Amino acid sequence: MTNSKSTRLNRQKSRPDSKGPGTKGNAFKGKGVNRPYKGKPSGKSTQQEAKPAVETIELSDKKERIAKVIARAGLCSRRDAERWIAEGRVKLDGKVLETPAIVVGPDNAIEVNGEPLPLPERPRLWKYHKPKGQITAARDPEGRDTVFDHLPKDLPRLQPVGRLDYNSEGLLLFTNDGGLKRKMELPATGWTRRYRVRVHGQVDERHIKTLAEGITIDGVHYAPIEASISHQAKTNAWMLMSLKEGKNREIRRVCEHLGLIVNRLIRVSYGPFQLGEIEPGDIVELPAKLIQDQFGLEGKASAPKDKTSKQGPSGKKPQGRAGRKPADKASTKPTGKKTGPSRGKPASGSRGKRV
Repeated sequence: MTNSKSTRLNRQKSRPDSKGPGTKGNAFKGKGVNRPYKGKPSGKSTQQEAKPAVETIELSDKKERIAKVIARAGLCSRRDAERWIAEGRVKLDGKVLETPAIVVGPDNAIEVNGEPLPLPERPRLWKYHKPKGQITAARDPEGRDTVFDHLPKDLPRLQPVGRLDYNSEGLLLFTNDGGLKRKMELPATGWTRRYRVRVHGQVDERHIKTLAEGITIDGVHYAPIEASISHQAKTNAWMLMSLKEGKNREIRRVCEHLGLIVNRLIRVSYGPFQLGEIEPGDIVELPAKLIQDQFGLEGKASAPKDKTSKQGPSGKKPQGRAGRKPADKASTKPTGKKTGPSRGKPASGSRGKRV
């Protein structure tokens, strides 16, 4: 009995502290790369991205469903991957796969159309200044412009992080990684979305207090919204509004409930990422170092590429390709080059929230 008790005591003493040290990423001290793909150069540097007061997000290395793995490799959406499996176009460890209800890990060999599955790109992130009059979707049944109609066609397959409705404008983030997209959209992440809102009507402290307490409209509860008045005219007012929930058309609905009609809505930040000085219609890739610091992605990238030269086979610097390092401040020059419509499509099953 004495030996068994001492053994249990020793095990309890040797058990590691479950709390562990806090996770702290290094703050990104440089400035964001401000090289628009199109549009007129602003002549100003992109606003520095602030470090979020939230815990760093880690992407899982555990086994995942095979359709998700194929989609992350950039070949297609998860729904298309499931269709390819049903058509017998996917092999797992040398055998034709018959069902997508399979989880795979790094040790499994996957072939699509007789070719080995390519390594996924490192997670990348872009910020886009969405103008008014574009739908955040791959296609619109009404034939209206979508954001993908105006993205450069040399970009990889992108997915929007959250949404902005047709009449809203401002910061819209895009990523090539579905796991990163879902992490950024989760309410548990605690990231604040900030907006500049112009409303028709007189705003007073009663409106600000009601927003801060939260509102229930037609059985739908909207969490507290932090708001302040930045400018009040006779018939219009500019407000700064911050929220974390991001329900469908949330700002427009709560303002209408208070008798205020929104006639302009601009998202200026999403978590630590700022709209900055990019022109409407421009898209800018964020530095890899910034993404690593924000999400704790060190060591998550695919196989390293040759770093002996910054130029491609043609002798020109690569444009928007994987592995590209942010340009130095002295060498960063907006090209002002205009490009055609995007051929990339987001995952068909991806959904976000509109405001």
